Amino acid sequence: MDVLNKVPVREQEPAVRAANFEEVCLGYNEEEAMTEAARCLNCKNAQCVKGCPVAIDIPGFVSQVKEGKFEEAYQTISASSALPAVCGRVCPQETQCEGKCIRGIKGDPVSIGKLERFTADWAREHGIKPKAAEQTNGHKVAVIGSGPAGLTCAGDLAKMGYEVTIFEALHEPGGVLVYGIPEFRLPKQAVVAAEVENVKALGVKIETNVVIGKSVTIDELMEKEGFEAVFIGSGAGLPKFMGIPGEQAMGVFSANEYLTRNNLMKAFLEGYDTPIKTGSKVIVVGGGNVAMDAARTAKRLGAEVHIVYRRSEEELPARVEEVHHAKEEGIIFDLLQNPKELLVDENGCVCGARVIKMELGEPDESGRRRPVEVPGSEYEIEADTVIMSLGTSPNPLISSTTKGLETNRWKCIVADEENGATSKEGVYAGGDAVTGAATVILAMGAGKAAAKGIDEYLSAK
Repeated sequence: MDVLNKVPVREQEPAVRAANFEEVCLGYNEEEAMTEAARCLNCKNAQCVKGCPVAIDIPGFVSQVKEGKFEEAYQTISASSALPAVCGRVCPQETQCEGKCIRGIKGDPVSIGKLERFTADWAREHGIKPKAAEQTNGHKVAVIGSGPAGLTCAGDLAKMGYEVTIFEALHEPGGVLVYGIPEFRLPKQAVVAAEVENVKALGVKIETNVVIGKSVTIDELMEKEGFEAVFIGSGAGLPKFMGIPGEQAMGVFSANEYLTRNNLMKAFLEGYDTPIKTGSKVIVVGGGNVAMDAARTAKRLGAEVHIVYRRSEEELPARVEEVHHAKEEGIIFDLLQNPKELLVDENGCVCGARVIKMELGEPDESGRRRPVEVPGSEYEIEADTVIMSLGTSPNPLISSTTKGLETNRWKCIVADEENGATSKEGVYAGGDAVTGAATVILAMGAGKAAAKGIDEYLSAK
């Protein structure tokens, strides 16, 4: 066995997958998973666990996979994670668990993410569910938002015996997992819906189409509905724009809207009443994972796609794997460039962008070199659609309708990093609603910490 190199993972060919919405990565089979798991050194002082925001017993489950004990491996993961099939697909393992893997010092790190995905998929295919609490303790907790933070917090509390109800604003549970991440990276029915059902199997109730702050307030939940604690995991769905001329034109989307229309409202499927204009040429402004998702979605809808990003490839915030897949699929990267203005035709539709070239100057407060415009370097790019992927911030609806809930200048809820406690007694928060847009696994870690904080709070009452 080659202990230095990972077992390769099967994928759709780039030319084939660029024209469909089926999952790109095909994952391991049983033999491949056991062979990859055998590469693990089973370290006593496991650094990989320290790199995992939800502290999964990684050596434990990998050892069980190596021995073919797949059900036991799933229960080991499920003790710490409510969404293993999701995390195995979208976590940035290269900077977390795999980034700390000792095997990676000489050779490739163990493919922890792909092994987690295999284990969760095997459990789903064999009807294995996570273990629920034997009885409830009679305490009621409300969770706002059914994204990764809310599902994690709800699942952990249910395992402790709490009666948990999730309130979701949209018509389907899953939050960013259903509206933000494309089908080719995260299948909605086969994976996300199944993970949500596993959380419900723990005893969690989910009420959809409930907009907290409009349908009902947090104060009403606590004062009239009998909830003793509330967790806010409402995410960050308010998009940011550049503030340049032409942004109000038809054919200009936030990445949030573009992806929601495609992922949740199925705009990419014929027969759905929610089509979306894409055209033959698309510009995506930004360089994060969401920008890659939007670009790869537009490519699958038949467009030539340019990613315009004002820094160099080294500074791209997207995962290396996502950039690699985007390049394989024919996405064009226009790096060290930035739009100055969007061009608008006589019908009020976007028809291109006036772009200026950039160079990197001195480092800014983030430590990255600041992009500086190159005088006289402006030029124009044609486009039928422009997608702005510049990040998101929390919607202020919840904070503005809740008495005594402190926010910062970015409208993020202020919460304790250790336990999620906010300025309002009994109210906890975590994920993007607190940090601004971040990763799925960091939101899950915040949900997990808040569940522990809520348990300690209610146990002391």
